[in-house]
Amino acid sequence: MTPAVRRSSQRLRADPSRVITQLFVPGHEGFDHQESRASPVLERLLALDDDEVRRSFDDVVERFDGRHRHLEETFGRHADELADRLDHHELSPTRRLLLGATFTNEYAIEGAALCNPSVVADPDQSGVPAGSLRVVMSVRAIGEGHRSSIGFRAGMIDAAGEITIDVALPFATTGQIAAVPFEAAVFRGEFHRLHGGGEDVDFVLGERTYGVRFPADTSLSERVLWPAMGAECQGMEDARFVHFVEDDGAVSYYATYTAYDGVDISQQLLETTDFITFTSSPIVGPAAANKGLALFPRRIGGRFAALSRSDRETNTVTFSDNPRRWERSIPCQVPTRPWELLQLGNCGSPIETDAGWLVLTHGVGPMRTYSIGAILLELDDPTRIIGQLAEPLLSPSPDEQDGYVPNVVYSCGALVHAGTLVVPYGIGDAAIGMATVPLPDLLSALGC
Repeated sequence: MTPAVRRSSQRLRADPSRVITQLFVPGHEGFDHQESRASPVLERLLALDDDEVRRSFDDVVERFDGRHRHLEETFGRHADELADRLDHHELSPTRRLLLGATFTNEYAIEGAALCNPSVVADPDQSGVPAGSLRVVMSVRAIGEGHRSSIGFRAGMIDAAGEITIDVALPFATTGQIAAVPFEAAVFRGEFHRLHGGGEDVDFVLGERTYGVRFPADTSLSERVLWPAMGAECQGMEDARFVHFVEDDGAVSYYATYTAYDGVDISQQLLETTDFITFTSSPIVGPAAANKGLALFPRRIGGRFAALSRSDRETNTVTFSDNPRRWERSIPCQVPTRPWELLQLGNCGSPIETDAGWLVLTHGVGPMRTYSIGAILLELDDPTRIIGQLAEPLLSPSPDEQDGYVPNVVYSCGALVHAGTLVVPYGIGDAAIGMATVPLPDLLSALGC
């Protein structure tokens, strides 16, 4: 019998007031291929008299200063982007800042939806009440044009297994992008996949690996991982974070996510130890095709392991000596039940229990309804299923059917604390809910 799931009353919804700043060049909006209109705009700005400049800039500051950190620094950077068009014009400080403001726009990162969370233990557990666990929850934020970014929320799971997510602070901040070395072995694999050289080589070397660093004075909920390369220019989707422990005890956090350029998808690997500094690099190989790779939280038999759905409809397991390269996948679970007829996939990284690897799955059935199921894999050989729920653990309830994408409940990662499975989940690709189930009850239903 499927165990009873308790839904929390707390729900997180998209907040359109959470905005970031972007360089805005008229004519380059992305929906039409046109020449930049920057030069005539600049001429009109230079023609304004000093009083008009002052009044206009004062108005900008009054309306926007409380919505962003370091707004004038942003205007200064964006003004520098136009420096080559100034033709030796000397600008007063105020006119220069108005120039930057003119070529800046806001983007509401959650303007359309908030969904598909994953949750891991926070690396900082200082000051946490006895029996509780501070957590980091990643979220998929969707804005104008269906462009996705990765955001974060802080929260706490108490000694009774109840989760509470803190209200996000009002600011939203993108980090500073930096180049990082590219692994030669991964490059060769990606080069082979792209079947060519020249521009393809430049694409891989120049764009697919980068670093992001956030100012130390930003809060967790303020940090936004925003598309930083061509391969993900239309979105960073469904990050699956995992607290990974190496054989020597070293801890890091990995996350796989889908990079989307508007036509093609690929997978990237995030790595961090503190949620302040991140590295993103490509994941390659046949077993990493499609979406939804999810790493196991430790090595198995000395190798990295991951759940894969490279054929788009079944759950498989793959092993590798490099978490950025996955070659062969081994079949594990195929769709058999009505609620998973269309396809199967995972809902995040496996969770280690004494009984086996607990894996939350997603199944897609009639009316493209997404439900969450559960299987149990053998600890030493995770290609073997040793327990499986006959019915979904979580399906859309009547008040969860509507949304940006109807009839969907979906998670990118759960955890166990205080004998409780805690599952944050997306609702209709529009909001986030939290569900809990006693772990003993779930394992019993899985035959353990």
